[in-house]
Amino acid sequence: MARLNVLKTYKIYIGGQFPRTESGRYYALLNKKGDTVANVCLSSRKDYRNAVVAARSAFAGWSGKTAFNRSQILYRIAEMLEGRKAQFIEELVLQGLTTKAAETEVLQSIDRLVYYAGWCDKYSALFSSVNPVASSHFNFSVPEPTGVVSIIAPEDSGLLGLVSVVAPVICGGNTCVVLASNSLPLSSVTLAEVFATSDLPGGVINILTGTSKELHSHFSSHMDVNAIIYCRNNKEEAKTISENSSLNVKRSFNWNKDWSKDENQNPYLILDLQEIKTTWHPIENIGIGGAKY
Repeated sequence: MARLNVLKTYKIYIGGQFPRTESGRYYALLNKKGDTVANVCLSSRKDYRNAVVAARSAFAGWSGKTAFNRSQILYRIAEMLEGRKAQFIEELVLQGLTTKAAETEVLQSIDRLVYYAGWCDKYSALFSSVNPVASSHFNFSVPEPTGVVSIIAPEDSGLLGLVSVVAPVICGGNTCVVLASNSLPLSSVTLAEVFATSDLPGGVINILTGTSKELHSHFSSHMDVNAIIYCRNNKEEAKTISENSSLNVKRSFNWNKDWSKDENQNPYLILDLQEIKTTWHPIENIGIGGAKY
């Protein structure tokens, strides 16, 4: 008797778990021949709100980890992706990429994770400073994570685009909620499995699938989100996001870049999602005989 293949169910990723969308909706992902290759969750506003709660709950623990520990975890994600690269190549080919293009995208994604793993314990030294002041104080400025970041990931790069945006965000101690590519969602959901089986705490990265048309206004208007990154080229959506961001003065960025180019990986993307904290500390003057004054 011929057996039936067990087809993968692509779910969303919230708080380290893989629930189905609460809306019960899905859309059929088609290949170039018009055949259905997967049913993908069509996430709702409620899914997004649940993901923000998970991201906020995870923020204190993730931002409180040492920079070196975050570096180890990003490197571990790269290790896990390296071990499963054949699966990712297969999924990208299933979605229409050539084998060569798929292999290039997977290898670049691994390298990009290693790149930002190396920056975790270095960007603070680069962007902090000791400031000259006129009083008897030390004055330090140091970067601190912004908080919860919403990301509408690139539409035309299902794996590399998502990795290139998420890595600098979590490298700097932030947590995030990501809307994956609508046309290339499979590798984004499979990447969530890599996150879940690495040392990354649940809630640090949350991945939703669905349409930007439905969700971009919710991503930008949520009052417990501190920043939003938009990586697509729809001018109307970009305008709405910019306007909604002003409601709670959240930071708004448009990272519409060619992520296959090395110049688009840099520590300044980490800095975009940092807030500079300035601290004053009095200088103790030591007099004759050890007396302080």
